[in-house]
Amino acid sequence: MLKERVITGLSGWTMVAILVAAPIAGVAGIAALGGDDAPPLFAAGIVLLFILDVIGWRGLTIVNPNTARVVLLFGRYQGTLKTAGLRWVNPFTVRRLVSLKVRNFESGKLKVNDLIGNPIEIAAIVVWRVVETAEAMFEVNDYEHFVHVQSESALRTMATTFPYDAHEDGDLSLRGSVSEVSHRLGQEIQERLATAGVHVIEARISHLAYAPEIANAMLRRQQATAIIAARQKIVEGAVGMVEMALEQLSAKKVVHLDEERKATMVSNLLVVLCGDRDAQPVVNAGSLYQ
Repeated sequence: MLKERVITGLSGWTMVAILVAAPIAGVAGIAALGGDDAPPLFAAGIVLLFILDVIGWRGLTIVNPNTARVVLLFGRYQGTLKTAGLRWVNPFTVRRLVSLKVRNFESGKLKVNDLIGNPIEIAAIVVWRVVETAEAMFEVNDYEHFVHVQSESALRTMATTFPYDAHEDGDLSLRGSVSEVSHRLGQEIQERLATAGVHVIEARISHLAYAPEIANAMLRRQQATAIIAARQKIVEGAVGMVEMALEQLSAKKVVHLDEERKATMVSNLLVVLCGDRDAQPVVNAGSLYQ
């Protein structure tokens, strides 16, 4: 594999001064020798100087910030220009532009099966940049297209290793373990893009949903799970309130209740506290036992 070799070239402004001064000096030399009286060899040298001066201008290259120029001479890699500004290199070289800026893209919505086989739709945002210009230019055909295809492939692979929802506390899931899933996705993508000289800065899921054909069923399942969890909390709170009420009534000796009446009171309180509708009170005009 080709590895990046950084070169600096020559100062472009220095070469501009030389290229401007060379033809002026040639014209001045011809004028000093009297024009037509100049020796043929000297005249040929002046012509050659003008030709080289024209060719020399082709060696000037502008390198913008956060960009690089990959320099090739007759098909051989010479190095990479990264110094921003006006530089000068061999005028017979080919200089290919490579952007070093941070870039991002969002993958399309992919339809895959999660760990337990549920069809889901998933998409991701990948933030990346080129760090090895030689590998990016010569190890893959089109590094931008390579990044897109391999990122989607890594997303498919990662999605099959997690369930959409965790069924037990502590289990990882696509919906509930955002940081862990993003870290795993970044690793999967980086492994695939290492040969292209690309560094993955961040990868995160931008869209996650059940596939349309099972979305309604899964929504009902989630609603049922939420209702059960809410009911458990309500029952736990109600039992605590009933226990506290009985303890305070007994401690303050407000009323003495036998076990049967305690059971009746507990039943009534649980109905009031756990019911999903407001309880309708019934006033007992008789005694406690009537």
